[in-house]
Amino acid sequence: MIKSIAEKIRQNIQKVIVGKDQSINFVLTALICNGHILLEDVPGTGKTLLVKSLAASLDCSFRRIQFTPDLLPSDITGIRWFNPKDQNFQTQQGPIFSQVVLADEINRATPRTQSALLEAMQEQQVTIDGLTYTLDKPFIVIATQNPIELEGTFPLPEAQLDRFLMKINMDYPLAEEEDAILLRFYQKNPLEDLQAICSPADILALQQARKKILVDDSLRDYIIRIARKTRTHEDIQLGASPRASLAMLQCAQAYAGIQGREYVIPDDIKSLAPSILLHRLIISPQAQLRGRGPKQLIEDIINAVPVPVES
Repeated sequence: MIKSIAEKIRQNIQKVIVGKDQSINFVLTALICNGHILLEDVPGTGKTLLVKSLAASLDCSFRRIQFTPDLLPSDITGIRWFNPKDQNFQTQQGPIFSQVVLADEINRATPRTQSALLEAMQEQQVTIDGLTYTLDKPFIVIATQNPIELEGTFPLPEAQLDRFLMKINMDYPLAEEEDAILLRFYQKNPLEDLQAICSPADILALQQARKKILVDDSLRDYIIRIARKTRTHEDIQLGASPRASLAMLQCAQAYAGIQGREYVIPDDIKSLAPSILLHRLIISPQAQLRGRGPKQLIEDIINAVPVPVES
């Protein structure tokens, strides 16, 4: 079930997006896990286009929030206002009240505005002037940011970064992929003709089916050993939280389902670990001076932790 629906969504997205198979698989993994995504790469690599293609493939409500330094928290969540005609207060819901939310260039907004997303991302609810509203399901926030341009930006705090299930880098296309992009967009944007092929009920069914994917005890122990290694590594100041361990478990289930399996294998965890851990680790200054980055450290940790073998 998971593989067939995920394949339909992937094929629909690939009517617009050329290549990026791994990125699309990771986006689908996060969607099936009911988790949020941080897309990071230089401008023009297709971050926003990927989100729009996903939203167009799902029969879900979609809103885009363009983050700027003057954006206020109420511009995201909404406001309560007094209607003199009815003599009572009414709620005007903000763009966060959508099932797919694109937080474009999230690091351009102030920390106060960024924090307006925290309650929605963690608890799938929004509080406005003391009144709490439950968000429709499925609910996913996909944020984009440019790692190159730092002027006028506000780095995401660790608490907010930890709310993102995965961090995905788009990377530049291969030469033949770039040629296919030029041909595909030569006369018309294919996004304009993209049709929804999946309903909210289908997504919720996928999320329930994911929970039935088998994870062996040895693989749960493997996840724990990877997480604990990040907390004791001499080059890492802040290691992975238990939320990261849970993310590895859930993502491995979804990823296995996308591959058509009813059980998780070690390669699922190894493939997903960088995207889950990369944005959660703080590297020590000494390691940075030696040129040791989080990607290299995660690779070292995965190579150092023994992989479970079938008995």
